[in-house]
Amino acid sequence: MAAEHDDQPPQYTRYRASPRLLRRRERISLAPGRTAGELAAAWRRRLTPKRIALGVLALLVGWLALSLLLFLISSHFERTSPPADVAAALDSASFPLTSANNILVLGSDRRQKSSKEPHANTSGPSRSDTIMLLRIGGGHAARLSIPRDTLVEIPGHGRQKINAAYAIGGAALSISVIKSYLSVPINHLVEVNFEDLPQLVDAMGGVDYTGGCVVARINGGFRNGGYTLRLAKGTHHLDGRAALALARTRENLCRPNETDLQRAEHQQALFTAMKSRLLSVSSFFRLPWIAWSAPPAIISDMSGPTLLGLFGALAISGTPPIRVLKPSGATTLPSGEQVLMVSDAERRAAVAQFMRG
Repeated sequence: MAAEHDDQPPQYTRYRASPRLLRRRERISLAPGRTAGELAAAWRRRLTPKRIALGVLALLVGWLALSLLLFLISSHFERTSPPADVAAALDSASFPLTSANNILVLGSDRRQKSSKEPHANTSGPSRSDTIMLLRIGGGHAARLSIPRDTLVEIPGHGRQKINAAYAIGGAALSISVIKSYLSVPINHLVEVNFEDLPQLVDAMGGVDYTGGCVVARINGGFRNGGYTLRLAKGTHHLDGRAALALARTRENLCRPNETDLQRAEHQQALFTAMKSRLLSVSSFFRLPWIAWSAPPAIISDMSGPTLLGLFGALAISGTPPIRVLKPSGATTLPSGEQVLMVSDAERRAAVAQFMRG
């Protein structure tokens, strides 16, 4: 019985796949009598310029989507919001990408606790070391720096340097004082976190800065555990630490006669260098790292989507000229501090030019 059973052919159920269920690639590879060369030629015919362009476009969109996701996640979990009184001091705003907004940029001057620099501010309230207004969106692109030693009236505290407002009442008082001094609305606030700024610059791959000679000792220089910046006249590639040192330079040993005006110009030039780097081809490949590092470097009233709109507006806007509020003279306060005075005519002219964008 076993032998007879073995002589019988095995029973199979045969299935036939519809050609429509096979991809074109599989039908080509299964075609009888096709050589490897013929198959390769068939695939080359399929790789048309249009298909290649669509593939590259898909990769670009995916890379941008990844960067956007990282930016939104970072801004949600790592962003530090300003105090509640800031919102009350700000004017109503529109989306930065489509409408003009005035944005106040502040940077504090607090030094590290380990600093041995004489008179370094390592504790207590910080004064705003950087004061710059940006007008961005709706086809506008303008910026105006205010020297930190500019004389203003601070409600309840008399005449003082403008950067003292931050030490007295934080960002909210700074907003109110600057709005009153310049008679302009302020829609958003961006506080630069100097501690995280180097990470953002390094995520960009550094920046190319062009300017005059700068020699500065930050936090007392190398001898006191700080940093010494040495830049000859020309173009230099700066890493995050050097960029931060340039932004914080108060006394330029290379040019001892430099005033706060030149310092504000250095900061605006650095801002331009960061923007140029952000728009470079090399930065596109670094976008996920830049997107992740940007939110921790700033404190702002803006949420992730609004911040994204701001960066988009900065990217598509032109590069405005460097403008600094020019003083007409100087005076000495009863406390002995030297302050800069700006005439009403200069102030009105600078504001009018700024608002035109």
